[in-house]
Amino acid sequence: MKERHYGLAAFSLLVFIFLLGPLVIISITSFGPGTVLKFPPDGFSLRWYQNIWDVSMFPRTFVTSIIISLLGNLLALVLGIPAAYALSRYRFRGRELLNAIFLSPVLIPGIVLGFTMLKYVLVMYHLPIYTGLLVGHTVIMMPFIIRVIGSSLSSFDFSIEEAAVSLGAGRIETFFKVVLPNIRSGIMAAVLIAFLESFNNVDISVFMTGPGISTLPIQMLTYVQNYFDPTIAAISVVLMFLTVLLMFVIERLMGGLSYFTKR
Repeated sequence: MKERHYGLAAFSLLVFIFLLGPLVIISITSFGPGTVLKFPPDGFSLRWYQNIWDVSMFPRTFVTSIIISLLGNLLALVLGIPAAYALSRYRFRGRELLNAIFLSPVLIPGIVLGFTMLKYVLVMYHLPIYTGLLVGHTVIMMPFIIRVIGSSLSSFDFSIEEAAVSLGAGRIETFFKVVLPNIRSGIMAAVLIAFLESFNNVDISVFMTGPGISTLPIQMLTYVQNYFDPTIAAISVVLMFLTVLLMFVIERLMGGLSYFTKR
């Protein structure tokens, strides 16, 4: 039994090394003083973290990514919350088909979805690039909004809603004063997960961006085609810390949600 235990521990360690090794290497190389990515680095320097701000396209595209993710999140919430409520609250013909349609952006390969949106959103309807990019990111955020909020609604006791209606509250008033406060943690978790998906997206954004308008991940791809310095490694480290921070917040929110649903 001990040999099996040690073997499992060794295998788990190898898996962690395989998963975390590249992240550790990128983090170390981001502090290199040389003009070329090198591991191990010859010294220690923060010049490439400063270079993130010196190269104007990185802060500009960072702001664009933030705006697109926030606006897309807002649109996805406006569309996704009613959809998640209807799918969780009611049983009707075509419910499973409708649910599959809402979740399809996750199932369809990103390149296929991106090319389709380029053809039908930008080319056919002649939408501005910024608007098309916003539509694309809203579409890819919808499944996460609906899935996470739907999961919160599945543990919600709808008899509370019926009690409020029986006491004279209207349906809309009940929805905003009874239903939404009880799934607040799920909504916040859905927003953060969808934000991460949108902010780090490449396959949709590469088709929907154009001259003068780009997102940070696409700009990073463009930069690495012409330069091989540790700037991209430095940006990757910053984004890793941002992702870890948001995932920690999501875990706390989902943990709080589980706590309250068990009480």
